[in-house]
Amino acid sequence: MKIRLGFGLINYPFDDAKGFFRWVEMLEGAGVDSVWQSDRLISTDNYLESLSALASLAGCTERIKFGMNAIVAPLRDPLVLAKQCATIDFLSGGRLLPMFGVGYPKAAEWGATGRSSDHRGSKANEMFELMGRLWSEESVTFDGKFYQYKDATIAPRPVQQPLPLWIGGSSEAAIKRTAKLGTGWIGGIASPDDVQRVIAGIKSHAQTFGRHIDDDHYGTSLAFRIGSRDDDEVVNSPFVKRTGIGEVIDVNPLFAIGTTDDIIARVREYVAAGASKFVMFPIAAGDKDTFDQTRRIIEEVMPAVEN
Repeated sequence: MKIRLGFGLINYPFDDAKGFFRWVEMLEGAGVDSVWQSDRLISTDNYLESLSALASLAGCTERIKFGMNAIVAPLRDPLVLAKQCATIDFLSGGRLLPMFGVGYPKAAEWGATGRSSDHRGSKANEMFELMGRLWSEESVTFDGKFYQYKDATIAPRPVQQPLPLWIGGSSEAAIKRTAKLGTGWIGGIASPDDVQRVIAGIKSHAQTFGRHIDDDHYGTSLAFRIGSRDDDEVVNSPFVKRTGIGEVIDVNPLFAIGTTDDIIARVREYVAAGASKFVMFPIAAGDKDTFDQTRRIIEEVMPAVEN
C-alpha cells in the first residue's frame, strides 16, 4: 500500500493571484503526488471555483495530479460537469482526479440557487452512472428519474479510461455509493476511528456488489499547522468557522497541530486506520506562511511517512 501526501486549499490564502501558481509550481517541483481544490459556491471567504482552477493547472503543470475535494454533484448539470471533467483530463494528459459528494443538506447554495437538497443522494447516484457512461461511450441514452438524455455524446473523451470516480462522505448512503460506483474514497475532516469505520464499510459493501477498490485508493483530509492552537491562523481559520454549511461542527480535535513529529504521529494514526492517500490542508494565511508550512511538510513529514 503506497502512502502519498497531497495538498489542498479551503479558502484562498495567498497575497495575490500568482501565489496559487507559485505554490503549485513548488509542489510539482518537490514531487508531490497531487493538489486538491475545495468546492464552495456561496461564501464570504475567498474560494476558487474548483473546475476553473484545475483547468488552469492543466496548461501550466506537467506531472502533478489534481482533483476537487469535493464537487457537490447535485448542484451541477451532469452533462456540463462530465464535459468539463473530460476537457480537463484531455488537456492535462490524463491527470484529473474527479471527486464528488452530495453536500450538506442546509448548505447556503441550495437556498441561494433555488434548489432543494431533497433527494440529493439519489440525484448523485444517477449523475455518477450517467457521467461514467458519457466519459466512455460513443452515444448515451439515459432514462432516469431525475435526468433524461437521448443520444448524448461528448468529445474529446478523457485520456484516462476509465476516468477515476472518487467519492466523499461518511454516511451509510455514501459508503454504499462509493462501494457500488466509486474507484476511491477520500474523507473530509474526520477522526481515525471514523475513517476506519467508513473504509471497512466500503470494503464490505464492495464485496456484496462484486467489486474491489484498491487499498491505496482510500484517503482522508487533514488540516495541519506547525505551531500552536493559539496561533491567529488557527483561531481565524475557515476550518474553525465552517460558515455556510448550515451546522456547527467542532473540528478542533481533528486538526494536526504541533511539531512536525506530532504531525507525523497523527498521519500514522490514519495509516493504521487504513488511509493511504492524504489531502493536507495548511492552516495558514499569506504567501510566506502558506509556503513555509507547506515546505516543512514536504521536507520533514513526507520522507518519514511516504513509501
